[in-house]
Amino acid sequence: MNNKLTAYLQRIGYQGARRPDLPTLRALHRAHLYNIPYENLAIHCGGYLTVREDDIFQKLVVDGRGGWCYEMNGLLAWALRQVGFEVKLLASTANRQAASRTIEGNHLVLLVGLDQPYLADVGFGNGLLEPVPLIAGTYRQGFLDYHLRQDGERWWFQNHQYGGAGYDFTLDSFQLEDFAPQSHEQQTWPESGFVRATVCFRFNDQGYIALRGAVFSTITQDGVHEQVIKDAATYQQTLAERFDLHLADTDALWEKVWARHQLRLQAQGQS
Repeated sequence: MNNKLTAYLQRIGYQGARRPDLPTLRALHRAHLYNIPYENLAIHCGGYLTVREDDIFQKLVVDGRGGWCYEMNGLLAWALRQVGFEVKLLASTANRQAASRTIEGNHLVLLVGLDQPYLADVGFGNGLLEPVPLIAGTYRQGFLDYHLRQDGERWWFQNHQYGGAGYDFTLDSFQLEDFAPQSHEQQTWPESGFVRATVCFRFNDQGYIALRGAVFSTITQDGVHEQVIKDAATYQQTLAERFDLHLADTDALWEKVWARHQLRLQAQGQS
């Protein structure tokens, strides 16, 4: 067992089998989501996100941070290959119908080969909890329903009822570095959703939690409960206690978050 894989498994709290089989795949997928949050905060703190494996490992494993799709799925793909899985990186396009400008390959997903192909994705924030077979149909995980359909060579993934739109993809294989242009554009284009808003997600046994700007949400089988965070101390506490994100200084980040929240309220005609 190499030291990097051991460090990754410790990071996600995984102590189970290390075999390239379906139970291991499901367990690793779930453990990753439970212990590494989805987050784009670095973009709003003056950082720059790369698609280099060493940088991703340093940030998510060594530094204890979360990441977005290229980092989250890039790291999982690396770890699965270390265990012995066959993994393909697929370029998908999220929110194709709703986006004002389509960036092809704006989302990375994984195809894992076992007795049949499985779609794996720990990088959509509030998407799949466990991999699903690449077969058209509806898949229930806990209280959440996901849908897969095929249209020619293109597959369409529809997220659950609380997660909004999904994404489409083909089975063409890519390398992680192939996503560098999309990664750059999504963290530098002023109209990118990743530039316009901060977001964090994390799954747990009851469902998942989300922090979009100043709004903290808990999503369970009982529905969605929202709470507005109104001060920097509570914001920092929420990041630390609910998402295990320990930033040294959140004051400047909070100022951006709260200013955007006020602008959003004004646009909605609220005080």
